[in-house]
Amino acid sequence: MNKKNIIFFFLNLLLLFPISAFSAEISHNALDLTSHISGYLVLSVFLVAYTLVIFEEKLHLQKSKPVLVAAGIIWAIIAYVYKMHGLNDLARQALEHNFLEYTELFFFLLVAMTYISAMIERGVFEALHFALVSRNYSYRQIFWITGIVAFFISPIADNLTTALIMCTVILTIGAAKPEFIAIACVNIVVAANAGGAFSPFGDITTLMVWQKGILEFTTFFKLFIPAVLNFVVPATIMYFYLPKDSPALPENVSEEIKHGGLFIVLLFLATIATSIFFHQFLHLPPAIGMLMGLGYLKLFGYYLRTKFRRERSAFDMVPGAEGSGSAFDVFSHIAKSEWDTLFFFYGIIMSVGGLGFMGYLSLTSEFMYGELGATTANILVGVASALIDNIPVMFAVLTMNPEMSETQWLLVTLTAGTGGSLLSIGSAAGVALMGQAKGFYTFSSHLKWMPAIALGYIVSIYAHLLIN
Repeated sequence: MNKKNIIFFFLNLLLLFPISAFSAEISHNALDLTSHISGYLVLSVFLVAYTLVIFEEKLHLQKSKPVLVAAGIIWAIIAYVYKMHGLNDLARQALEHNFLEYTELFFFLLVAMTYISAMIERGVFEALHFALVSRNYSYRQIFWITGIVAFFISPIADNLTTALIMCTVILTIGAAKPEFIAIACVNIVVAANAGGAFSPFGDITTLMVWQKGILEFTTFFKLFIPAVLNFVVPATIMYFYLPKDSPALPENVSEEIKHGGLFIVLLFLATIATSIFFHQFLHLPPAIGMLMGLGYLKLFGYYLRTKFRRERSAFDMVPGAEGSGSAFDVFSHIAKSEWDTLFFFYGIIMSVGGLGFMGYLSLTSEFMYGELGATTANILVGVASALIDNIPVMFAVLTMNPEMSETQWLLVTLTAGTGGSLLSIGSAAGVALMGQAKGFYTFSSHLKWMPAIALGYIVSIYAHLLIN
C-alpha cells in the first residue's frame, strides 16, 4: 500500500468512526453529525476562523479571509462525509440553499453600497458636512445631529452604509479632536443599529427576517419607540463627556452638489420603493427590485456621460466640467463597495449554515427555546450577537426556525440588531468603522461605554414587552 492509499484509508477511518454517531439511515433525512469526529473538526475550524476575525485589529488580517477559508473547509468535510454515505445530492442541495440565502443578501447590499458611493462622488454628503460646520454647531450639537441623522437614514440605507457615511463626516469635522471622534463613532454605531431595528432595510438581520417572510413590512415599525430608547439612553450619558467648543470650517469642503446628485438620491428612494413592491405585492426577493433599481442608476449614468461628452465637444474642455457633468461610471462605484464586508458575510452565512446542517443549531434551539423559554432565549441572542456578530446569530435563529409569536420575533429582531452595539465587533456597522476610523475608534474605546449601551438595551426590551 503506497503512501497516498494509506492517507486515504486513515481519512476514511477518521470521518466514519464511530458509525453509531449517525442516527439517520441513508435516506433523504440529514445525518446527525453533532457527536461525530467531523462535527468536532468543523466546530474547531469555525472557532479558529472567528477568533482571527475578533483579533482583526491586532493581526491586521482582513476579516473575510479566515471565514472564506473556513466556509470552504466546512462544506468540503460535509460533502465528503455525505459522499461516503451515498447522499451527495442532499449535501449539494443544502449548500445551494445557503448560497441562495447569501446571494439575495449580496445583491441587495451591493446595490445599496453602489448608490451610497455614487452620492459620495456627487458631493451629497460633503454638502451635508459643510451645512453642519458652517452653522457653527458645537461638538455636542454635532454629536446629536449625526446620531439622529444616522438613526433615521439607517432604516432606508441600512446600518452599515449609514455608519460609513456618518463616520466620514465625523472624521472630517473632528480631525482636531480625537476624543470626539471616538465617542461620536460609538454613538453612530448605536444609532445606526437602533434605527435599523425598526425597518426591513435597516439592518442585515431585519432584512433576513423580512426576506424569509416571517414578519410583514409594516410590522417592523412597532419597534420604533424601543429603538428610540435604545439610542437616546446611552447618547444622553455620553453627551456629558464631549468637548464643549466648536470645530473650525475646513477650506477644502464644498457646499455644491455635483450635477445629478440630488436626482440620484431620488433614484435611491425609488429603488427602495421598487424593492418593497417586488416583495410585498409580487412575492419576489427584494434583491430583484434592488437590481432593477441599479438599472435606474446605470441609465442615469448614461445621461451624465452623454452630457459630459457634449460639453467637452462643444466647449473643448469647459472649465468646471469635472464638477458639473463629470464622466460618471457606475462600475467604478460598484468597485468601491465594501468587498471585505460582503465576502465576510458570505463566509459567515455559509459556515453557520454548515453548522446548522450538521445538527448543532437544532441542539441549540432545543436548549434555548425549549428549556429557557422564548423571552429569555431572545434576550440572550442579543447578548450573543455582541460576541459573535449579529449576522451569524440571526441566521442561526432563522435556521432553527423556532415556533414563536409575532411579539417574540419582534423581540429577537430588536435584540439581535441592537445587542450587537454592546461591542464593536457585534455588528457590521461597528466592524466597518473600526477599519474606517482606525486609530480613533477601537475595540477598547467602544468597550468603555458598554454599561451605558447595556442600559439602553435593557430599557428598549422592557419598552417593547410593555408596548407590544
